[in-house]
Amino acid sequence: MGFGGFYSHHGVLFGPVLRGKPRRVTKARLVTHRRDGCWLPSGVLECSLRRRQQLVGPSGLGSVSRGGCWEFLEAATAVLGLTLISATRRLLATAILDDPSNEYFAVVSQYCIPHHSFNYIYRSHFTSKNFDRTSKYDNDSSGFTQYGVLKHKSYIEILSEEPRLWKRYAARGRFVMMPEVPFEEFRAGSQFFVLTRKDSLLVLKDRTLWSKFKLPCFRADERYPEEHYFPTLLSMQDPNGVTGYTLARVNWNGTVEGHPHMYKPKEVTPELIHELRKSNYSGSYLFARKFSADCLRPLMRIADSLIFRD
Repeated sequence: MGFGGFYSHHGVLFGPVLRGKPRRVTKARLVTHRRDGCWLPSGVLECSLRRRQQLVGPSGLGSVSRGGCWEFLEAATAVLGLTLISATRRLLATAILDDPSNEYFAVVSQYCIPHHSFNYIYRSHFTSKNFDRTSKYDNDSSGFTQYGVLKHKSYIEILSEEPRLWKRYAARGRFVMMPEVPFEEFRAGSQFFVLTRKDSLLVLKDRTLWSKFKLPCFRADERYPEEHYFPTLLSMQDPNGVTGYTLARVNWNGTVEGHPHMYKPKEVTPELIHELRKSNYSGSYLFARKFSADCLRPLMRIADSLIFRD
C-alpha cells in the first residue's frame, strides 16, 4: 500500500512523488509505491516550498518538476473557476491507474508544510487505532474488516451550518441544483483533504453532481465550487467513510480578503510547530498552512530536530 500526495493552490495544482528507493526516472508519477518504501523525510520542506522548474507538456497536464525524491505533475488552474476540481479529478485518475496498491491520496497547498515525518503520517493512516479520536476501535468495532484490518477513512472537512451556505447554494439560481443536490445535502469544507482509494473512485465515477456544480454562477463573489463539490459528494455517497475534519491546520486570525494568516520567517519556532500540531479530532494535525516561501530556511533548521523527529 502507498500514501500519495497532491499539492494545490489557486493557480497550479500539482502532485508530488516520494520514492523509497532511487531509480531511473522514465515518466512523471504521482504516488509513492508500496509499504516497504513509503516515505523519506529528505527534501520534503525544500520541494514543497521552493520555486519549481516547469517543463510544460502539450496536454496542459504535463508540467513536471523534479527535485531530490520528488516529482510534480502540474496543471494550470484559476481562481473562482472549475479548473481546480477538474485538475484534482485528473490527478486522482492518474494516481489510481499508476499503481493499484496506492490507498491514500492527499491534496494540500503549496504553502503547506508537514508537522511530522512521513513515516509518522503513514502509520497514522494505516496502523494507528487511536489517531482518529472521533472513532472508537475495539475488537468488536465496525472500524475493522472481517479480516481484522483497520478500515480506512477519508479526512475531509464537511460543514453544514456555514453562514453563507444558502447564498453559495443559490449562486447558480435558486432551484438549479435540484433535484440532485437539495439544499439540506449541500456542504462546505476545505479543499485540502486526504481521500481513500474508495472515495477517490467515487469522485472519478461521479457524473450526476458534477453536472450541477460545473454550471456557471451568476454571483462571482459566491463562486467557490472546490469548497463545496467534494464535501457534498462524499457526504451524500459515503457518510460513514469520512471523518468530517481535515488534517491541515490553518490560522484564520488576521484574515485578509478571505485568505488565512500567512506565516513569516520570524514566526517559525519550535513552539509554533507544537501549537499547530494540536487537534481536538485526531492525534495531531499533519500539515499546516500558509507559510511563505522565505520560511524555508528557518523550517529546515528545525526539520531534523523537531519536524521529522518522531
